[in-house]
Amino acid sequence: MVDNQSPEIFGQTPSQTVGPYFHYGLPWKGCADLVGVSEMGARTDLFPAENYKLNVSTAREAVIGDVIEIFGLVTDGAGTPVPDCLIEIWQADAAGIYNTTGDPRWAKSNHDGFPGYGRCATSAEGFYRFRTIMPGRVPSPDGGLQAAHIAISVFGRGMLKRLATRMYFDGGEGNDQDIVLNAVPAERRDTIIARRDEGDSWRMDIVLRGDNETAFFDI
Repeated sequence: MVDNQSPEIFGQTPSQTVGPYFHYGLPWKGCADLVGVSEMGARTDLFPAENYKLNVSTAREAVIGDVIEIFGLVTDGAGTPVPDCLIEIWQADAAGIYNTTGDPRWAKSNHDGFPGYGRCATSAEGFYRFRTIMPGRVPSPDGGLQAAHIAISVFGRGMLKRLATRMYFDGGEGNDQDIVLNAVPAERRDTIIARRDEGDSWRMDIVLRGDNETAFFDI
């Protein structure tokens, strides 16, 4: 019997850029709404309704914390909006607790179904948009507290792996002491700080390359 892993039969697995399968395989209706039930996040306009086989968000009680909206425009190196990116977010709840099995506080607290995680396919105009809550401050490796922030991953065509960054909030408590934010060169920190747009809406554009490129982290 010939080993089906034999290099004489199969060579090296070819590399593949991320995508183009986002709108059918990864987002689901409501995946960008972490506080309610809606269809935010999925690009259902890109395939017929009869082909939609993905999950939909489930009903949840009112979440604990201040509800906010975060959004922004994703552009490439030429400044052109990117309509086929996938944005993921991961964050702590309002008390500064992550939804992880490694933190026993999560299981003991009342989260009313807040997932702490979401996805959003960029719109035809290149925008992402989430409804979530303002995260609490989490412990810092230096023994203090990190400033409130949301972890962001960007997936898109032409990328061999995701791009990782953070969203901080303009005027946020602890921004000036946050060890991650202050590890970013001073001239680039503005690229990962969201500004209040209106009401409870915050905007942070994501620039993949070129002038004003968003500060991305090695992962």
